[in-house]
Amino acid sequence: MFPGNNTGEGFYSFYHFINPAAVRTFILKGGPGTGKSTLMKKIGAVMREKGYDAEYHYCSSDNTSLDGLVFPALRIAIIDGTAPHLVDPKTPGAIDEIINLGEFWQEDALFKVKEQIKSINKKKARMFQAAYSYLKEAKVAQDELESYYQEALNPLVINRMFYDIYTELLAKEKPQFARFAALRRLFGSANTPGGYVHYFASILQDACTLYLLEGEPVTEKEELLELICRLGNGWGLTCEAYHCPFIPSRLELVYFPGRKTGLLRVNEPLKFDAKVLPNLKNCTKIDFNQCLNFELLKVYEPEIRETKKRIASLRHSAWDKLKAAQKYHAELEKCYFTAIDFTGVEQKTEELLKKILTYTKG
Repeated sequence: MFPGNNTGEGFYSFYHFINPAAVRTFILKGGPGTGKSTLMKKIGAVMREKGYDAEYHYCSSDNTSLDGLVFPALRIAIIDGTAPHLVDPKTPGAIDEIINLGEFWQEDALFKVKEQIKSINKKKARMFQAAYSYLKEAKVAQDELESYYQEALNPLVINRMFYDIYTELLAKEKPQFARFAALRRLFGSANTPGGYVHYFASILQDACTLYLLEGEPVTEKEELLELICRLGNGWGLTCEAYHCPFIPSRLELVYFPGRKTGLLRVNEPLKFDAKVLPNLKNCTKIDFNQCLNFELLKVYEPEIRETKKRIASLRHSAWDKLKAAQKYHAELEKCYFTAIDFTGVEQKTEELLKKILTYTKG
């Protein structure tokens, strides 16, 4: 999953949802190339060998790099707390602890390349801004596209569809109001240097029931997801809400882990084959095209075709800029890499692992 994303609104963060019920959170500080992601991957591998489930929270600007690692059974997390996702301790010492990998860099070596670092940072920031601008333009085009479909929508069919899904999912659910049910918000997909990337197969690996919301990109898909999320969670079901990387105010997936039930919105560029889910027993496809008057849409066929092309082109331009930003980031890592004492980083990794293991004994 992704705790943050590159969107038309800039960098969008859900980092406060990485470990909401934390017993312990270790916040890593240090520049690029100081080994934060490597540290998390090493500790994650050891803990998985010891039988602990792990959540891997990937970086949207480099989906091979980790921004967070969580062990749900222990309620322990390790988080990259550097820009653009600045994280500072809320309860220092009691829950949150800073791990400063910056103590292992040689300041003299970095001082010699400070102008180079400043120059690369400036170029990298410009590429991110360009990417965000393209994604913002794509949102404007998306609004135009949706307006055509909105004109051809049959609200009576929509109302019936919403009622049928609500009845099947929640009508027999007995609400409980004795305690608050958890609601966690993250991203299951991201705009990355490699394009649109999603981890829904991993997120839904335990799902037994899945609803796929298919058809043209009408906003009623997101409205249904929001409705089911609010009702289910309000009535006592623990809920995971995964947001859209293009328009982060909208939902892409709603998952009730206790019920092992999910609803996934399938819009371009997302392609998802439910057969990859090992525990899936029921998969229901809900075609939102049945709500549309396609005779009416024929009037706008040229505009719809052109708008879809424009959206795809703008998104690809954004991904290209993210790729350029990633290259500049790699240059930054080289600057820091030569100035890091990785023996010290290794020792800090071992110390942190030992500390985490002490929580397994309690």
